[in-house]
Amino acid sequence: MTEASSSAPPVRPLQIDDITVIDNTKLKKAVTAAALGNAMEWFDFGVYGFVAFALGKVFFPDAAPAVQTIAALGTFSVPFLVRPLGGVFFGVMGDRFGRQKVLSLTIIIMAISTFCIGLIPSYESIGLWAPILLLACKLAQGFSVGGEYTGAAIFVAEYAPDRRRGFLGSWLDFGSIAGFVLGAGLVVLLQSILGEQTFLDWGWRVPFFVAGPLGLLGLYLRHAAEETPAFAQQLELMEQEDRDAVQERPRISFREIFSKYRKALLICIGMVLVTNITYYMLLTYMPTYLSGSLGYSEQHGVLIIVVVMIGMLFVQPVVGFFSDKVGRKPFLFVGSLGLLALSVPAFHFIGSDNTGLIFLGLLFIAVLLNCLTGVMASTLPALFPTRIRYSALASSFNVAIIVAGLTPTVAAWLVEETENLMMPAFYLMVAAVIGIVTSFFLPETANRPLRGDTPNAASAREAKALLRQAYEHIEQNVQDVDAEIAKLEEELEALRQRRQRLTDRHPHLE
Repeated sequence: MTEASSSAPPVRPLQIDDITVIDNTKLKKAVTAAALGNAMEWFDFGVYGFVAFALGKVFFPDAAPAVQTIAALGTFSVPFLVRPLGGVFFGVMGDRFGRQKVLSLTIIIMAISTFCIGLIPSYESIGLWAPILLLACKLAQGFSVGGEYTGAAIFVAEYAPDRRRGFLGSWLDFGSIAGFVLGAGLVVLLQSILGEQTFLDWGWRVPFFVAGPLGLLGLYLRHAAEETPAFAQQLELMEQEDRDAVQERPRISFREIFSKYRKALLICIGMVLVTNITYYMLLTYMPTYLSGSLGYSEQHGVLIIVVVMIGMLFVQPVVGFFSDKVGRKPFLFVGSLGLLALSVPAFHFIGSDNTGLIFLGLLFIAVLLNCLTGVMASTLPALFPTRIRYSALASSFNVAIIVAGLTPTVAAWLVEETENLMMPAFYLMVAAVIGIVTSFFLPETANRPLRGDTPNAASAREAKALLRQAYEHIEQNVQDVDAEIAKLEEELEALRQRRQRLTDRHPHLE
């Protein structure tokens, strides 16, 4: 059944009761539950990137040092191949059974698989089974993450009042960065206390064990959060239209999604590519680049990145706040343009062997990354209507993430093959071009309801203001449609006249 189905309920005038006034207590629970789960996801990615050198020695001991690093980062990248499968699976479940249930399931899988990495014996103990088990755990993580970020972004977006969606959505990636900081900080602390050899012997396992209690806390918070108002309303509508379809299948096929929402899918892919390539370059590959390619000590490089990430925590909600004022498009454009212009200077600074300049180079990339992450969680869910939002977003997001997830491995390989330390900068510039093109096609979604949804307000007073704004928006749309109708009528009249001139020249036509 398509959205144009004749069985759709009749359209009635928008009224004040159609505007959802969000309960502030439920909103805080939703944002906290989503952000903490995302923090746990990126805690693992942060830990894995910062201990890649150790994992290479533990699981690939017979390889050369450079190959060890590439192999360890390759194990990080391979799970991205199964993320689309997780995205399709959890996306369909999320559109059928609800966002809250799926997010509780993804965090369970993530916590168990991360914890199990810490239990895997070394290559010296069990041989080839060690890297195989590591890959199995990473594949489980990849499958889980396929529904994690997109589900969390949708969960927050559907709960957030329209005028605060940018600010509240920015806390999701605040959780991501916080997870990285926690993971990196824990690795630095353990290395300082234990020393390099003890860390290689068993200390690297400790950060993965921390995922267990973090997962339990995240599961508790997500289980306590209620389903989003938008999905609850959609479920009622679907049950009124056809109760059996709710249990039997999604309301729209993937073929229809690809044909009807092609532009939205491409915009999503472009935005995810530029954001996550930059993300993985800075927060996953950079520790390896600093230690393996530039020769800095692991602790020295990691400490600089930790300081940069702490600064990103302060910038992240600021970007989200101002995106509610000036829009999402300007931040995507400025962030992408900045990457195109400043990537090469930034990497010149990073390779200068001067701590101040290294910090400045990393800061350039970090602030530009904030421009992208600060608006992504509030922008992507607004591209699709509620009934297919999880399926469409998870599918397109995870197709793009396959390419973005290869960033650490490809960057390490390019540097190794070309012996050119500027290759990561060129890589970022390619991503920047994609972001710039995407920004031109991105529809502005700030201060507007999610696509196909009724408005969300933070208070009864704001609901009245949103109703007036919605009426004004409808009036403007009607004027635009009237103008299009008038233009079509002029074209139709011109065609009638042309036809008349042709028939006048034929004796048997009227």
